[in-house]
Amino acid sequence: MESIVEQPCPLCSSEDGLKMIALTTEIPYFGEHTQITLVCDRCGWKQTDFIPAEGKVPGVWSIIVDSVDKMDTRIVRSSSGTIRIVELDLEVEPGASASGYITNVEGVIKRFEDSIGIVLRQAQTDKELETIEKCDELLNKLNEIRNGEMKCILEIIDHRGHSQILDDDAEFTEITEDE
Repeated sequence: MESIVEQPCPLCSSEDGLKMIALTTEIPYFGEHTQITLVCDRCGWKQTDFIPAEGKVPGVWSIIVDSVDKMDTRIVRSSSGTIRIVELDLEVEPGASASGYITNVEGVIKRFEDSIGIVLRQAQTDKELETIEKCDELLNKLNEIRNGEMKCILEIIDHRGHSQILDDDAEFTEITEDE
């Protein structure tokens, strides 16, 4: 389903309205979901999220990544999910314009590498040696994880319960109201 939302674009303020695309699909092992995407035709701004058809429980999904075989593990991260690699102290928290995505463990590693690459290029421009060394170290460790040479725990914390790790070895822990 496609429709026009009578709201200005949050990026370019175009009054033409945003296009909203809604697609309901069955994600294997995860259930029916509606993918909602808002798009501005003028500037290209895009926001995507996944909304489950049935209520979900807020919680933490985790998996031990200890082999190359785990690179194919499916990851569904909603716009409300915080994703982290515990051993490397790497974490991406959702921002105001965070988008949901479906990928695999290798795709998550690639996203971290891309982000570290941005920091590394800036550090090289500014000749910040300590930051350059830390970025190189993190990139090397991410490569070791990808090659099955280093074990890590990958976690997704989602207070709305819309994210999931789809693997028989993945563990789910419910988040209490206090947390």
